[in-house]
Amino acid sequence: MSGMDARDADLKKELDATLRARRDLGEDYDSALVESFLEKLDQRMDGAVERRVRRQLAEQQMVVARDARSPRPTDSWGERFGFGIVSLVLAVPLSAIGGGVAGLPGLLTAWAGIVGVNVVQAVRTNPGLFGRRQDAKRDDAWED
Repeated sequence: MSGMDARDADLKKELDATLRARRDLGEDYDSALVESFLEKLDQRMDGAVERRVRRQLAEQQMVVARDARSPRPTDSWGERFGFGIVSLVLAVPLSAIGGGVAGLPGLLTAWAGIVGVNVVQAVRTNPGLFGRRQDAKRDDAWED
């Protein structure tokens, strides 16, 4: 028998006992017997509702705890890898154009632009990249 069938069987036994008691005691005790049975039924229903509510609350707390523990990445590995590949692929023609048109200063300007774009991307994906020491000091201040 499953849990629900067992509870139904217990409830059926309670009802049978109430009906037997009615036969033994007579109709004078009908209201007391019915009230007693309904009170037992009410207690069972309250217990079932309480168990369901506790289970749902526990499930919600687990979901909240999992969400709090799992870090939300600001970017994916694929995005960083793709950006690096595109930077290198574009670096070749930019270097050729810069070096061919303006010589060494053009080449240096092209590479300064490539490095600048990659630095901006790195800071965007890792906000505390260049300020870690200051952030660590600020975190320690909160712990005092």
